[in-house]
Amino acid sequence: MVDLEAGWREIPEGGLIVEAGNAVEYITGAWRAQRPVLDLEKCTHCLFCWIHCPDCSILVEEEKMKGFDLDHCKGCGICAQVCPVEAITMVKETE
Repeated sequence: MVDLEAGWREIPEGGLIVEAGNAVEYITGAWRAQRPVLDLEKCTHCLFCWIHCPDCSILVEEEKMKGFDLDHCKGCGICAQVCPVEAITMVKETE
């Protein structure tokens, strides 16, 4: 693990995520300005959002959309754009 107190010069080239598969160890959701909100009554569980999410932040159980992993969601809004029934809306993080 990198000693962050040592300063930016001690961070390895490429940042903190240098090993394949270790991104899940870093909470990156605090970067976002907007977050997705799901309307389960509209959702048809087509999972288009899951297919298109670049951060694997769509939570699925038993082939149904259950919500979002907000620890890793960056708020890009792709899930809301690809939802065919507009069940996902983006709201300001402060709301």
